Amino acid sequence: AGPRLAPAELTDGNSEHLKREHSLMKPYQGAGSAAMPLWDFQGSTMVTSQYVRLTPDERSREGSIWNRVPCFLKDWELHVHFKIHGAGKKNLHGDGLALWYTQERLVPGPVFGSKDNFHGLAIFLDTYPNDEATERVFPYISAMVNNGSLTYDHSKDGRWTELAGCTADLRNQNHDTFLAIRYSRGRLTVMTDMEDKNEWKNCIDIAGVQLPTGYFFGASAGTGDLSDNHDIISMKLFQLMVEHPLEDETVDWTKIEPSVSLLKSPKDNVDDPTGNFRSGPLTGWKVFLLLLCALLGIIVCAVVGAVVFQKRQERNKRFY
Repeated sequence: AGPRLAPAELTDGNSEHLKREHSLMKPYQGAGSAAMPLWDFQGSTMVTSQYVRLTPDERSREGSIWNRVPCFLKDWELHVHFKIHGAGKKNLHGDGLALWYTQERLVPGPVFGSKDNFHGLAIFLDTYPNDEATERVFPYISAMVNNGSLTYDHSKDGRWTELAGCTADLRNQNHDTFLAIRYSRGRLTVMTDMEDKNEWKNCIDIAGVQLPTGYFFGASAGTGDLSDNHDIISMKLFQLMVEHPLEDETVDWTKIEPSVSLLKSPKDNVDDPTGNFRSGPLTGWKVFLLLLCALLGIIVCAVVGAVVFQKRQERNKRFY
C-alpha cells in the first residue's frame, strides 16, 4: 500500500475547503423535528441540540442519517466526531456503527442498520465479536468496498470481505473520539484520534481503491440482543486540492465501478492477532501448484540450456 500518511498530512480542518452541503455540524437545523435541511434520517434516529443519536441504549434498534446531496468530489476527507457509550460492561454491548459512501441511501438492512450488497465504501466500527473463535481485539474498525456482489457476514464479523482493519478503544470514553477517512487518487486512509492526545493514529492504508463520484455519505447503527448509544456529533467533509494526470479528464467518474486492486482476494487471508492480514496456510492444492510451477520451470530451463549448448557446438564446428 506504500508508505503511510503521517498525521500532519491530513487536512487540519481548513474551513476554506469545508463542503457545508456534505457536512453535519452544531447547531443542527431542525433539532427535535422530523426534517433537517440537507440530511434525512430514519428508524430510531433522534436529533437533539448536542448530538444525533442513531440508536438509544436499547435492544433491537436501528437508525441512520444520510446526506441528501450526492458528492462529486474526486478527492475528499471526512472527519467524524462520534461517541459510543452505554451501560453494558465487557462484551455486554453492541452492535456498532457504520460510516458510508454509497450509491444507496435510506435503505434499512442487517449491516449495522443499513443495506447489505451495497455499492461503495463502508467503514465499520464493530463493538461486539460475533465470532467466538476470533483472535481480534474488539472494538475493531474495518473497511469494505462493494460493487453489490458481496455480502457482509456478521457471524464472522465481516472477516471475508474486510480489506484491512485495526483495534481501537473507542467505547465509553470520557473524552472526544474522532475518525478521519481520506480518499485521494485511489488511496484510502483511515486514522483515529481516540486517546485525547489531539493527534491522528494510523489504522487503515490501502492503495488501488476505485470509488465513483455521485454517491452519498451517511452513518448508521444497530443493536441486537445487546445495545449501546451510538451518537454522531459532527461529520465534516473537506475537499482535497490534488492534481490528477491529464488522462483522468476523459474519465466519467460517475460510471466507475467500486473496486480494489489487490494482489490477492481478502478471502485468501487469515486473521493476525495484530489486526492485519498474513498469507493463508499452504493447503494441498497450493502445494501442488507450487510443485507444478517448479517442475515447469526446470523443464523450460533444461530446454533452453540444450538449445544454447547445441548452437554453440555448431558454431565451434564451423570455426574449426
